[in-house]
Amino acid sequence: MTASPLVSTDWLAAHLFDADLRIVDGSWYLPSMARDPDAEFLAAHIPGAVRFNPDLIADTSIALPHMLAAPEVFAEAVGGLGISETDTIVVYDGMGLMSAARVWWNFLVMGAKKVFVLDGGLPKWVAEGRVLGAGATAPRPASFHARFDPTGVADAARVLAALDDPAIQVVDVRSAGRFRGEEPEPRPGLRGGHMPGARNLPFPDLIANGRLRDPAELRARFAAAGIDPARPVITSCGSGVTAPIVSLAMAAMGHRPATVYDGSWTEWGGRADLPVVTGR
Repeated sequence: MTASPLVSTDWLAAHLFDADLRIVDGSWYLPSMARDPDAEFLAAHIPGAVRFNPDLIADTSIALPHMLAAPEVFAEAVGGLGISETDTIVVYDGMGLMSAARVWWNFLVMGAKKVFVLDGGLPKWVAEGRVLGAGATAPRPASFHARFDPTGVADAARVLAALDDPAIQVVDVRSAGRFRGEEPEPRPGLRGGHMPGARNLPFPDLIANGRLRDPAELRARFAAAGIDPARPVITSCGSGVTAPIVSLAMAAMGHRPATVYDGSWTEWGGRADLPVVTGR
């Protein structure tokens, strides 16, 4: 293994049956995409993969979607999927790269040390004509001992404080139109605009053909957005799914992953007590 948070399809194919390898399908789609990730998993998945549903392995006691589960809840759920914190964990999704970064971050925050994202995800695996499995899986239960890292996740209070701290960069990965308040939010009832002082780096700018761009390109994209990846970053998106792509990109550049604002704009834009500005 390398220090990169990514593994190639060649590497995965060569290690597909390693005893300590756990493959995780973390696919999740926007409602507008009209795709069912659970049904797609049953139809076709990488052999040996288990299904991690970000909407279910989450804190379902609050109204905000797919919020990070409590450590004991997370540990029980992924243990039931046959995953231990000492395993080598490879996460993929059906878009190439979208929600896989969110699931990768979940494992990272909960103490897994050997967790990676499949470069190019399921689309690249399929395009290369590699073997697929189908149907439900029945993994042997394992024990996952969660060691929660609170520095990896931010709440609204922490983000609010960061906006007044010149040492911390708050990065919003929504589209430029949503960031400026010129495009409507997909969730009703949310204000348009962004946090005062936040920088905008739309997550698609970090991806090319379903794959994370190479480190040199990532550095150029960060620089163009006025972001120094060597300094602390808190990243935010619409509901917390794509914000971790910035964390993954920072890890790929050799930096500490960004902290993720879990509630993201679904929380911030829905609370009248939090400041919002529009424009650039």
